[in-house]
Amino acid sequence: MNNIKRFPLELVFWVTALVLLATANGHEHHFTLCPLANLGFQDWCPGCGIGRSISHILHGEFTESFSEHWFGFPALLIIVYRIYTLIKNKNKFKISTTNT
Repeated sequence: MNNIKRFPLELVFWVTALVLLATANGHEHHFTLCPLANLGFQDWCPGCGIGRSISHILHGEFTESFSEHWFGFPALLIIVYRIYTLIKNKNKFKISTTNT
């Protein structure tokens, strides 16, 4: 049980998300859990637009990234900063479960 509490779940989530966005093709629509995209509004959904925007940035397509969503670059910076702080502070937040 101690190992589950120490597992950096948020860190794994953000790193996995960036890896998936880096390997995804931003020009194609693919399987998604987004309700707006599943209803046929895939070009209008702001969340999907940020995801495609970050994917374009990671592929070096900056003008296409800005055309997908203007907040893609700041969102990527925020995510990278969050990953940095999680790695930097991972030893500070260990939960002690010893009985006294």
